Amino acid sequence: MEQPKTDTAPGGPDPAVMLFDGVCNLCNGAVQFIVRRDPAGSIRFAALQSDAASTILAENGLPADYLKTIVLVEGGRAYTHSTAALRIARRLSGAWPLFYHLFIWVPRPIRDLVYDLVARNRYRMFGKSEACMVPTPELRARFLA
Repeated sequence: MEQPKTDTAPGGPDPAVMLFDGVCNLCNGAVQFIVRRDPAGSIRFAALQSDAASTILAENGLPADYLKTIVLVEGGRAYTHSTAALRIARRLSGAWPLFYHLFIWVPRPIRDLVYDLVARNRYRMFGKSEACMVPTPELRARFLA
């Protein structure tokens, strides 16, 4: 497995890795959204169906078939569900970090209830692809093999 690169732009945030459902249209759209709002390139990506993600999941005590949530590995710790989403928002440009500061105070069970409702219905609401997304040549460096 290729190890996540730890280099970021000078003064940029510590690197993180986001694991996402590679066949989920909502998740693929989220990756595109994040890429456009993470100019420092501090977030790297891997589809949950990839070998890289399997290794990262195992290293963090999560099952290899963990497809029900995004996973953010940051600072040596894995975050899932709404906490992962909020920690990602905190890294983005513009007003998106406000979502972290506003919603991190909401008790996690309540946040995760809303997150899980969307996650359970994501294929029905947004569709599913037959294969994981293939990053463009410009984005390839941000994806783990």
